[in-house]
Amino acid sequence: MFDLIIIGGGPAGITAAIYAIRKKINTLLISRDFVGQAGEASIIENWPGYKKITGLELLKRMKEHLDSLGAQIKQEEVVELDKKDNFFVVKTSQNNEYQAKSVIVASGASPRSLEVPGEREFIGKGVSYCVTCDAPFFKEKVVAVVGGGNSGLEAALELVKYAKKVYILEFSSQLKGDEVLQEKVEKEKKIEVILSAKTEEIKGDNFVREISYSDRVSGKKKSLSVDGVFVQIGRVPATVFVKEDLVEFSERGEIKIEPGTNKTKTPGLFAAGDVSSVAFKQIIIAAGEGAKAALFCYDYLKNLK
Repeated sequence: MFDLIIIGGGPAGITAAIYAIRKKINTLLISRDFVGQAGEASIIENWPGYKKITGLELLKRMKEHLDSLGAQIKQEEVVELDKKDNFFVVKTSQNNEYQAKSVIVASGASPRSLEVPGEREFIGKGVSYCVTCDAPFFKEKVVAVVGGGNSGLEAALELVKYAKKVYILEFSSQLKGDEVLQEKVEKEKKIEVILSAKTEEIKGDNFVREISYSDRVSGKKKSLSVDGVFVQIGRVPATVFVKEDLVEFSERGEIKIEPGTNKTKTPGLFAAGDVSSVAFKQIIIAAGEGAKAALFCYDYLKNLK
């Protein structure tokens, strides 16, 4: 029986574990990996102390810090979280079961899919959700990025290092990313932005060859010859393993938390980072939320004893 189980190995989960261990809480961290969406960021320029660092490098250093504290870690995928009597039960895909007096859910979010014909068929054959992972495979190729938010613009800027042409397809009439990113995109001659574009279908043979879309202003259907499609239209909170009677969900599927304490409606169950209803989804905010959750969890366990 652990005092605390933390689910998730991103900035929120790792920070929560660091704080919990320093508070001498008997803690187990369970995570499928230590990459997540933060690790997919090609370049991070707003983390204090680093003018520029990749997401993978930042997560690597966080993990090294955690390891230096002697953290108990299980690299497994959580498939179910439930509560029995006065303790929580966490089950994993490896058929293992762990018990704890408290839990912090910091599982982050998963890529949102387009849900258009051809998307699922071409995953791994030109359709990708991770630029950091797959950009090098598209050297001198033509690619499309679907999504004009921060993740989409960052993806396009990373892809120009390899691809000969990058299209950005944005559903709305204007880009949604930060102005700094928009300015960088405008300066790149290899990037072409297409606004008011509704993606309709991804086509190909053994590999992606074309993406078709409709112009939301004129209504005309158009297509682009591409070798790859990078989907960057946001994330879906990773909560599939959480029993619905344990928490309340927001309209976006996030776990609702009490502002300031990270508490859910179930005593002893906390949530932190992008999986929660915190307003802004930023790496530094996720880390801070992880620290808060651990500290309030410490208070909970102290009162429990």
